[in-house]
Amino acid sequence: MFNNGGHLNEAYRPLPCLYLTLSSIWFFFALSWTLITCRRYRRFQTNNLQWTIASVPLIKTLQLFLSFLFWNSCFYSQICSMWMSFGVYITGVLFQTASFVSFLLISHGYCIMCEHLSIQERRTTAALGCLFYLTLVGYRASIPYFSALLLLNYIISFTVIFRHISQNLSSLQEQLGVIEDDDIRAMHDAVHLKYIMFKKFQVAMQLVAVAETAIYINMDDSVDTYWVRLLVREWAQLCIFSYIGWTFRSQDLSPSFSIVPSIKSKKGITIPPIYSIEMDSATFRDFCCGEWHIGVPSSITSGESRKDCVLVIVQQPCSQEETSSNCITSSSSPVAD
Repeated sequence: MFNNGGHLNEAYRPLPCLYLTLSSIWFFFALSWTLITCRRYRRFQTNNLQWTIASVPLIKTLQLFLSFLFWNSCFYSQICSMWMSFGVYITGVLFQTASFVSFLLISHGYCIMCEHLSIQERRTTAALGCLFYLTLVGYRASIPYFSALLLLNYIISFTVIFRHISQNLSSLQEQLGVIEDDDIRAMHDAVHLKYIMFKKFQVAMQLVAVAETAIYINMDDSVDTYWVRLLVREWAQLCIFSYIGWTFRSQDLSPSFSIVPSIKSKKGITIPPIYSIEMDSATFRDFCCGEWHIGVPSSITSGESRKDCVLVIVQQPCSQEETSSNCITSSSSPVAD
């Protein structure tokens, strides 16, 4: 970092401006993501996943801003703070760890294929996240053999991610086949949208794998081109994460999109049977059955009365060998005449 005369190398002169520009871009991205998520806070099932992903650009913004403060003080105040450098180091590790944990959650289908992760999935995600954090700390601290451990951790993490993506794609493809065979048009758009989201995420993970490989096999340690390599790396991270963020953004989704089981079944996810029945108000008043969910009108348009609405009843898709706690909870909207 210092030349033979004990002064800062002039090759690092573009860094303060570069870090300030990048931190501004990431801050705008994080702010936009947070505002969009807040605006649709109570409307969509994917909200929990989006709040989890929102932490990543916030951490990245903090890291880049601390880097700007460090290099700006070095060049213009002649003070290179060790604590500022340590903050950059920690936030950089946290950013990469949070990114991979978010990728693991998406690959598991959190808030897309299921409402909650199973205990085993949560333990696996937490263990991989902790191991990734520890090996990354050791690698950046130049501890011997930690480069090999980090490479092994990357291989395991990407293997888990791609395996779960393939499983979800196979499950969704099977569901689409059942929907097309039974002509269940109401569920087609929602399942097809999930399939497209996972295909895009699969492409994004392939790009991440290529980018991470290129970063760690780069043997060019030239000081003169450091800012160029930094710009390429940061721009690649921004583009990839923006692509993933746009794919899983808050949007007006199909009403059937949020109909998901509490946890994924080991036997696979199938389309539950839907039964309907019409009844008058007197029969409906005396009707009581715990195994059925009754859809009632949420809104009445002008010139329409409640007695003109058709009530749709959906039976719980529970099998005899499973307990009620493992049942898929579903709801339905009424169909008005």
